[in-house]
Amino acid sequence: MVKFADDTYIIIPAANAHSRQTEIDHAERWAGENNLKVNPAKYNEIVFYDKRRKLKLQLPPPLPGINRATSVKILGVTVTNSLSVAPHVHAVVCSGAQTLFALRVLRGHGMDDASLQTIFRSTAVARLQYASSAWWGFATETERQRIDAFIRRSTRAHFVPANLPSFAELCKTADETLFNNIVHNPQHVLHNLLPPQSHASQNYNLRPRKHNFQLPPRTTHLIDCNFINRLLYNLLTN
Repeated sequence: MVKFADDTYIIIPAANAHSRQTEIDHAERWAGENNLKVNPAKYNEIVFYDKRRKLKLQLPPPLPGINRATSVKILGVTVTNSLSVAPHVHAVVCSGAQTLFALRVLRGHGMDDASLQTIFRSTAVARLQYASSAWWGFATETERQRIDAFIRRSTRAHFVPANLPSFAELCKTADETLFNNIVHNPQHVLHNLLPPQSHASQNYNLRPRKHNFQLPPRTTHLIDCNFINRLLYNLLTN
């Protein structure tokens, strides 16, 4: 169970799909014992799967009274049941287009380019980069090109600061900053997801590397897109 403020997500592996109703009942009992009130009208179920796998997908039967969705917004990031982030990219690019309109209005009222560029970076770029470490690995080349096209359009309108790195570089910097925080803070909520130290790093005096963790097996495309696995491999190859 993952809980943030009043949002609660119950993650159940496919092997335990038969226990879904039991898990929901348990969460409802826990809420009642802790003076919390659940709203069953807002319940949604989503079944995630890897669309690249050719095995025939057999969905578990729907739960009574619970809507089965094909996409869900998790803390502001929309993902589909195939873990595509296309709807999220579409939403943030459209929101960015509205920001460009507002900036043109401000320019029409006499605001200088330096101020407009500051506003662009603190609104449009910040919105694009929100939670990028979680979804950037799942973005396809088409979705990344769409973001780049939006930034190029903004550049032609003189809203992009000259020293702004590419969006891929911004995401890379954010990834490495978060990864370093996870590694060096044992209390970080993601620290327990790190693999153990490699055997070689514990027994040999090797040259300095970006990290000394064991590399997890690369089993599926979706596992490779996951933040921890993606950084473990990328930091050793870049």
